[in-house]
Order: sequence, then C-alpha cells, then structure tokens
Amino acid sequence: MAAPTRVLVLNERDPLHPRAGGAEVHLLELGPRLRARGFELTQLSCGFPGAPRSGALPGLAIRRLGPLLGYYPRAALACARETRRGHFDLVLDVLCKLPFFSPLYSAVPVLALCHHLLGETAFLQAPWPIAAGVSLAEGLVPRLYRGAPFVADSESTRDDLVARGIARERIRVIPLGTRHPEPPARMPPPGLRVAYLGRLVPYKQVDVLLRAAARLADRFPELELVVIGRGPEQPRLESLAARLGIAGRTRFAGFASDAERDRLLASSRVCVCPSKKEGFGLTVIEANAFGVPVVATDAPGLRDAVRDGETGFLAPDGDAEAFAQRIGAILADADLAARLSAGALAWSRRFDWERTADELAGSLDAARRGA
Repeated sequence: MAAPTRVLVLNERDPLHPRAGGAEVHLLELGPRLRARGFELTQLSCGFPGAPRSGALPGLAIRRLGPLLGYYPRAALACARETRRGHFDLVLDVLCKLPFFSPLYSAVPVLALCHHLLGETAFLQAPWPIAAGVSLAEGLVPRLYRGAPFVADSESTRDDLVARGIARERIRVIPLGTRHPEPPARMPPPGLRVAYLGRLVPYKQVDVLLRAAARLADRFPELELVVIGRGPEQPRLESLAARLGIAGRTRFAGFASDAERDRLLASSRVCVCPSKKEGFGLTVIEANAFGVPVVATDAPGLRDAVRDGETGFLAPDGDAEAFAQRIGAILADADLAARLSAGALAWSRRFDWERTADELAGSLDAARRGA
C-alpha cells in the first residue's frame, strides 16, 4: 500500500475554535474523506483559552501555535522548518483571513485554497489600521503566489481572484458539499418562523434582518424570528431588536447543537442571509437541504448559492425594505413557499461532500506533481 501524502494545512482556526466558521467546517468534513483517499492532514492553527497545544479530529491532526498575536510568523517558521526537514509533501494554504504567503518559504509545492478574500469587508471586522494591513496583504497575493495553483469554492471567488490578477486557468472551482439529513422526527409544519444561521459579526449584517422583520411585524402577528449563532454583535443586535419593538418575537438561540439547529431550520418558512459577502454561503445550502428557501444579499458568493426565484430570492445589499418584501412574499403565499421549498431541496442535492473530496484530492495530487 502506498504511503499517504502528508499535507500541512495552514489555517488560522481549527474546527474546535469557538469562532470557527465555514473554512473550519470545510476541514472538519473533508479531513476523514481525504484520509480515506490517501492524504494525511496536519493543521497549524492558533490557540484559544483552554485549548491544549495539540489535538486530533477524524482525519485531521491539530498543532496549536499559541495566541493569535504572533501566530502568522510562527506558522511561517514552522512551515519552512517542517517542509525542509521532509516531514510533509504538500502545503494546503487556506486563504480566508490573512494570507500566509507560503510559496515564499515552503520547500514543497503549495495549493492555495481560497474561500474568499475580505476586500472592503475587512473594515467592517477590524479597526482600520488592521483592516488596511489585511487589504495591503491581499494586494500582494497575485505576485507572491505566482505559479501556485488555486482552488476556489465558488465562481464569485474565482472571478475575484481573476480581477486581482490570478490567471483563470490556474483556478479550479470546487463547490462545497452539505449534509443531507432526514427531517427531524415529529417536525411541526413550517409556520411563520424566519431563521438566521451564522456568526454574529458586522459584515453578516444581521441588523438588516431585524429591520426587515420589524416592517413585517404588523402584517404577520404570528411572525417569529430565530437567530442561530453567536458572536460579538449579539448585545448590539439584542438592543436593536428591543428598539424596533420585536424583542418579544425574536429568539437569540446562540450556539445550537446539530439536532437543535436542524429542528429550528426544518421548522422555518424561510432562512435569511443578509451578509455583505461570502465565499460561497454554506449556510444557504444547509437550509436548502431541509427544503427551506433563502432570502440573501445579491453579493459575491451568495449569488452562487441562491438561484433567484427558484430556491429563494436575492435582495440588494443592506436594503431592509427589499428584504422585507421578499420575506413577506414567501410568508404570505403558501404556494410560492412550496415551490421554492421544492426547488431548494432539489438544488441542495447537487452539493455533496464526497464529490468535493474527490475533486479536491485530484487537485492535491496535481499540485504535488506540479501539474
């Protein structure tokens, strides 16, 4: 039996990090699947309070390099040292926060996996000096990753890379997968519940959903809003819900177990994703897998995940009135809701983690061979 291909993964957070997001779900889902295809993954991540220095998940060994402050230089030094000692065959450089620039120091081939580049959304997440530094670093990606192959998880991300100067022929689009769960037992029929699933951070613009819900409150007295997720924006959003007069019908569910998340999604009439930008919009497909249509921002990534008029609707960025109109249309029209639900379920079945793993394994093999 051939020895496994040893892959060093550079990604700031591991799947157990309290602020883990879509990039970490990607690693969690693909770790065991890539292991079954002959790849051995080791991730270098930053630490977090209470985290041990090392750990393991199925198909993914984790080495934590201490606090975020100083993590990127430590990751670069560790990558340079470990690849020069022959401990790894390939580097998987995950671009979704600050670039690692691993082609500068890796002694083995690099495959760049780009979920998304932050662009102007960096200024919604960090103080302007840090955001400016991220923006400057992203501007160096075309030059410092020259020659490296790229994988993007959506056509929007590919187009962003091309616009920044990466040759289109160096980029392969490999969509994310999703789970295909059975609906929870004894699930009540979808009522007038509107759900949000994701982190509570500024660029997700959950306030747009709250303002849209406030416009619908008088028209739909039974409207219920459930916000699934946690993050630093929660206190501000709770205050906004109170000011808008919808605190009594808004539930901040926080972190939910898989079973509870599934129950809340499956019993919703519509899910809303008002984010300013996404790499792909994995939560859209997760909702679709329960037959729940999605109203989302007409923005990069999300316009790849939502088929406007077939699986949900797209709305202009930050336009609470437009979101209210589209959400209201689904709440008011059972036939429309049923048609979109059927379309959402059919669309979700096109996304499969096994297929994603097959395609990524092919890209990893090609990168190792220098193809």
